[in-house]
Amino acid sequence: MKRGRVGWLECVLGLALALLSGACASSTGGIPVPKPFPTPGSNTRRGSPATPPVDASGPATAQPTESAPATPPPEEPVAPPVENLGPQLSTASDYYALVGTALHLRGIPYRDGGADPHGFDCSGFTQYVFAQYGVSLPRAVRDQFKVGTGVRSRGVEPGDLLFFTTTEPGASHVAIAVGGDEFVHAPSSTGVVRVERLSSTYWAQRYIGARRIN
Repeated sequence: MKRGRVGWLECVLGLALALLSGACASSTGGIPVPKPFPTPGSNTRRGSPATPPVDASGPATAQPTESAPATPPPEEPVAPPVENLGPQLSTASDYYALVGTALHLRGIPYRDGGADPHGFDCSGFTQYVFAQYGVSLPRAVRDQFKVGTGVRSRGVEPGDLLFFTTTEPGASHVAIAVGGDEFVHAPSSTGVVRVERLSSTYWAQRYIGARRIN
């Protein structure tokens, strides 16, 4: 009887061992291995930043930058524009303003045939200054000597035109009276618009008259 029981127990134990061996056959080394979390290809955890996609085409090529423009050449000095006071000179303040404009142009270079702030000759200078105040003067010196009203030398006032004979008989040079003994003009001999004195030997000997433009 003991041997029969022992044999029966051995059979039961053998069967149990066989079942246990079959159940662990799918495990590695008999120890269960947990799956990685998250698994490859699955979505990331909620709230975690998404991994930015990788551009398979490679790094972006830097865009060419525009080259800096070449430095422009310096321009000739240009006097700022002045306010046009109207179609005519009517008051003493208008004439003083005109003289101020003329003086503001000092230093502008002489240019034969010039009639703008890039360069003046004598009649181009007077024509330009008077044009800023709505007064149109003829272009030539001899023609400017025919306009306006004649003024005696003792009665010359700021803004009057002064005429001289220099390069040829008659009126061949013109200037603008500043006041007192001074005038402003564009002489070729000194190269720039400047102020000089009527009483100087050179100009006193060549002065032929004055005209008032009104």
